[in-house]
Amino acid sequence: MANIAMLGSGFIARFYADSIVGQRSRDSIVTVYSRREESAKKFADDYKVAFQTTDMEAAIARPEVDVVCISLPNNLHEAAVNLCCKHKKAVICTKPLGRNAEEAKRMLEAVEKAGIFHGYLEDLVYTPKFLKALQSVQEGALGRILWAKSRETHPGPHSEWFWDKEQAGGGCILDLGCHCVEIGRSFIGKDIKPIEVMCWADTQVKPIDAEDHAIGLVKYENGAIGQFEVSWTFRGGLDLRDEVMGSEGTIWLNNFLRTGFDMFTTGKGADYVAEKAESNSGWLFPVGDELNDLGYNHMFTDMFNAMENGGQARETFYDGYVVNAILDAAYKSAASKQWEPVKLDIWRGQEGLSKAKTLTDYNDQYYLVKEEMTHFGAKKLILKDKSTGQIIEQTV
Repeated sequence: MANIAMLGSGFIARFYADSIVGQRSRDSIVTVYSRREESAKKFADDYKVAFQTTDMEAAIARPEVDVVCISLPNNLHEAAVNLCCKHKKAVICTKPLGRNAEEAKRMLEAVEKAGIFHGYLEDLVYTPKFLKALQSVQEGALGRILWAKSRETHPGPHSEWFWDKEQAGGGCILDLGCHCVEIGRSFIGKDIKPIEVMCWADTQVKPIDAEDHAIGLVKYENGAIGQFEVSWTFRGGLDLRDEVMGSEGTIWLNNFLRTGFDMFTTGKGADYVAEKAESNSGWLFPVGDELNDLGYNHMFTDMFNAMENGGQARETFYDGYVVNAILDAAYKSAASKQWEPVKLDIWRGQEGLSKAKTLTDYNDQYYLVKEEMTHFGAKKLILKDKSTGQIIEQTV
């Protein structure tokens, strides 16, 4: 059983709270901190939390607290983590870990020096569809992974601080790209080193200083490519899609927006439909179980089970740091219009990999380019001569 101090009382804190109190049915939120007293009181009333405060350290230091859940604006993460280290409290932190890699690195080094449990709350690598897809990839169903693409787009975040570049640290690249990059890393292999990033970003619609739309490519040491598409300008709701292509197969995932649940309503009596939904009338795309479909249940189960068993969560502050380093390179590339290297002062994966061999032997003379069955029943082979490089075809 985990006794949790919740730091934050807004949109994501309530998503977290709904999952925490409902999934394992033995964890409880015992204290809540909010910057606004009325918000702390409302959260405490709604979730029957015994202690509420506007003093962050007071919430963390209480003796009954086992683990601190950080669901605060990005600029407050490091201060909260440092207080957890001071009071030797396990800590789990919402995404992104930091506003940049330097912040994330300091937090990683702090929790490791303090010897406390740390988990990175990246819910989208815990969705049921993702977990099943990842299992298939890890079991070799797709062969060698060549390309992993992840898309998250919607009309923009809920709270005012997201739109402030200083508090948030960036725009949609940081807010949404952190999800997409970690999804890509997971499919390609989290021990495969990201080398460089090419990114386009712009502010197309919103009256803000940060970017509201971006597309990026992440090149990995083994030759694989990760791709992210993120936007705060997409109209129509929350769109979450992933694609994975390997040498032996392909996976397409649609996690939100178009998942097989379509509904039409005039809007009479309608209220909340789904996260980031823009309307409650017309054709709508509800989600059967948002907490489960967005990965929150599996995420907290993993975190608390790992903590109780003295192990490590699937997602830790180290993962958050690597993601921040990749996104730093994306921001540099968006400004320079060039490929920019990923700067990783801490790397714990494989080193010195090279692009995998792509040549398949057909016989001593030829490489196999392609094999197919024609519409008239014959097998056709496309072959490359090993000596001359000539491409030929044979019908068998």
